[in-house]
Amino acid sequence: MKRVVSLYLPNWSTDRLRRMTGDAAPRADAPLVVVGRDGSRRIVTAADAAAAALGVRVGMPAAKAQALAAGLEIRDADPAGDGEALERLALWILQRIAPIVAADPPDGIVIDTTGADHLHGGEAAMLDGLVGRLAMWGVAARAGVADTWGAAHALARFGADGTRIAAPGHDRSVISGLPIEALRLPAGMPAALRVLGFERIGDLIAQPRAPLALRFGPQLGRRLDEALGHAAEPIAPIRPADLTEVRRAFAEPISAAETIARYLGKLVNTLCLELERKGEGVRRLDLICQRVDSRAQAIRVGMAKPVRDVKRLTRLLCDKIETIDPGYGIEMLTLCAIIAEPLEARQIATSLIEETEPDISDLVDTLANRVGERAIYRAAPVASDVPERSVSRVPALAPDTGATWPDAWPRPARLLLTPEPVETIALLPDHPPVSFTWRGVRRRVRRADGPERVFGEWWKRDAELLAVRDYFRVEDEAGERYWLYRAGDGENEATGSQRWFIHGVFG
Repeated sequence: MKRVVSLYLPNWSTDRLRRMTGDAAPRADAPLVVVGRDGSRRIVTAADAAAAALGVRVGMPAAKAQALAAGLEIRDADPAGDGEALERLALWILQRIAPIVAADPPDGIVIDTTGADHLHGGEAAMLDGLVGRLAMWGVAARAGVADTWGAAHALARFGADGTRIAAPGHDRSVISGLPIEALRLPAGMPAALRVLGFERIGDLIAQPRAPLALRFGPQLGRRLDEALGHAAEPIAPIRPADLTEVRRAFAEPISAAETIARYLGKLVNTLCLELERKGEGVRRLDLICQRVDSRAQAIRVGMAKPVRDVKRLTRLLCDKIETIDPGYGIEMLTLCAIIAEPLEARQIATSLIEETEPDISDLVDTLANRVGERAIYRAAPVASDVPERSVSRVPALAPDTGATWPDAWPRPARLLLTPEPVETIALLPDHPPVSFTWRGVRRRVRRADGPERVFGEWWKRDAELLAVRDYFRVEDEAGERYWLYRAGDGENEATGSQRWFIHGVFG
């Protein structure tokens, strides 16, 4: 099932200006608008949230906007600059999200995520991460996900705020209630349709096509068919100038998995020769299958480190052939090294001279491409005394920094994601609990060690200025050992709630 994401950037022009630095940057404390020309008139073409709160609207004369908002920062429209920045953002998304990405000027990006969302933890997690990253950069974004570009575009721009995800295989009801402007019609056509009484897309779907085509031309019917999935709307993916790619066109379309695998091996071999000539290895590899019905099928594989091994790359791609729907046949295969990094040839010394380190990158690559990159990681120490902050997830083959956890006090083999409250009987302020009840089971403590006092990190949050925790290692009558702590010093309420929690289990 094809899945398309439409990313809508409602304040792209002003957000781009806000991210500028130096003398050209607008004042941070001033409302900002972008002004362009409509004939001989100067009108507002974009306004940030601060300007909108003062009553400034897109399409308003520039003179009226200046009268409404004191201290308004005005910049001339720069469509070329906006377009170049949009293409740079599309390239960034291409390298990190999905194989087929294209700019959707003036304020959008379209992404074909078919077969790629599982690598990011699903559609919802993928979009949360993408929209969240853009928000960190100061770029407001909304997203719509549907089976067609037209439906996703409509949901992103005219649906509710935030992310709208239509279920796979959805029907026309997903867009029926949206205004007719959501169909990407030429300027003036929505107004003419409203004169005839059409308000929603559903009103147009219910009408015979011939009278509408006679009055408005074929574009109205084509936009409806594209949004409903009755007509193909191919996405022309953006490509960086220095991209390493190879392709193979076929006189007769191919569809059998064995045939695809055979030509994949040839393409990978050609690609690796080109990468060797450049002294590079591939970290992210895309295969785009162009079908005879103008639809594209794409698969993506990622590697933990640069790779130029023909057998490994061929196997990783062939493992995903079953996800390709060839339709009536594939007329072209394109193999792209979306992310390539330097990889110099290295002579392998004989084991008689030095001990060779085992290479598990092939195993990591196989697992990561099956269950997703986020599911394969290792724990790395972080300089923090607070236990839940002292560990981070890093890529499985990330270089070792040499950092270690403090070994003055032992740490549990299993640290709970969040501490869970327990009921205890304990003598304050410094004694361990005599017994505790966790998850409905009462456990009597036979041995205990502690307390180990952990102070809050006051430089991160003012609320942690006085906060402390007293940790105890306890062992119950069955020989099971747990890591408990009391929030507070047992005397001063300002240091914590004095409640008890379990934070980990020893092996």
